[in-house]
Amino acid sequence: MTEQSGSERARKTAEALEYLGGFGNEHSSEAVPGALPLGRNSPQRAPLGLYAEQLSGSAFTEPRRGNRRSWLYRVRPSAAHPRFTRVDNGALRTGPFTEAPADPNRLRWNPLPDPAPGTDFLAGLWTLGGNGDAAQRTGMAIHLYAANAPMTDRVFSDSDGELLIVPERGGLLLRTEFGLLAVRPGEVALVPRGVRLRVELLDADARGYVCENYGRPFELPDLGPIGANGLAAARDFRAPVAAFEDPDLLDRPTEVVNKFCGNLWSAAYGHSPLDVVAWHGTHVPYVYDLRRFNVLGSISHDHPDPSIFTVLTSPSDTPGLAGVDFVVFAPRWLVGEDTFRPPYFHRNVMSEYMGLIEGAYDAKAEGFVPGGGSLHNMMSAHGPDRETFDRASAAELKPQKIDDGLAFMFETRWPITATAQAAGAAHLQRGYDDVWQGLQRHFRA
Repeated sequence: MTEQSGSERARKTAEALEYLGGFGNEHSSEAVPGALPLGRNSPQRAPLGLYAEQLSGSAFTEPRRGNRRSWLYRVRPSAAHPRFTRVDNGALRTGPFTEAPADPNRLRWNPLPDPAPGTDFLAGLWTLGGNGDAAQRTGMAIHLYAANAPMTDRVFSDSDGELLIVPERGGLLLRTEFGLLAVRPGEVALVPRGVRLRVELLDADARGYVCENYGRPFELPDLGPIGANGLAAARDFRAPVAAFEDPDLLDRPTEVVNKFCGNLWSAAYGHSPLDVVAWHGTHVPYVYDLRRFNVLGSISHDHPDPSIFTVLTSPSDTPGLAGVDFVVFAPRWLVGEDTFRPPYFHRNVMSEYMGLIEGAYDAKAEGFVPGGGSLHNMMSAHGPDRETFDRASAAELKPQKIDDGLAFMFETRWPITATAQAAGAAHLQRGYDDVWQGLQRHFRA
């Protein structure tokens, strides 16, 4: 089968998908009627000769509000597998990040170079940096991916953290234990810790970003004085309906690659583990359309703090201080009076990695391109470049629609240490500091 025919088949599959609505719901789904037991989770004999298995994304005793677990009813239990052995990590790295010192300089990268032919999603993962310690379940990592081939006869699971996948070019079809998700540029997919998936391509190639969250699972931020509505609506998150592997592939040998404490481990299964016929629970994958984000902002003066654009947050042990926030700069109106409307100059105790999905970002006139990204570590001074400052300072302040770009940010309480491969990458922009040159003195005593 050619890569083109594989993409066509994946697109047809994606177009026919149905979803369950709602973030954090107690979802349930069955691909075959009668596969879900009623009134109990683990009956003496599970329906249809299936095996009952619980997948726990949180400790048993965590409070109900944050408890994540799902019951799976599968053809074979996950325990039926051979030994795992170490395999090469490729360009994938994991916290603690010690290859290079944490750098206070402002850094910016162009997009990843195109990969070699036959590179799938897993092989195409390239770690930019991160913080914390995966074994201690604190911190996060930032990865980029570039792929031009589907994952064939292998699946991937991440024991170290959940994966927030942000496509920039080309769509993905995610075949997970819970069912199928299609995620395209402008959407994001959230795959919980430990959930197995196989990634196929909806187009000839694909490129994007991944936030690997080692800490507490992402949740919707509290709204506080915003009230009951706004930002990302729970009902706009879509979970898959149950779907298991094609019967002809259920007994096909499959490589299962597990990321565990920073290393990749592989086992040769005699069957596919994507064999869940029914499931119910709260530890489930989602897809979300960023254009459904309800942007809130100032209708009087001043640019609001970017935290008001938070889609998902991973709380830490300090209230209000996130392990990682996912923030989107979605299409919006700017109407502030006597206001410098682009993001202002600032230094921040949080560390910020920003990526661009499409178009242009309103604080950078050039150099910040889709597929690229910038890193501003804690207390690194940043803000609009000179051209943007000059233009915004003189602009006529009539209502302005920002709809020609879609940017996002991974914001974290800890410094982000770049990997050695990122610090020395050919696509690192060596002259990034130059964008702030020429900001002249206007003050005269």
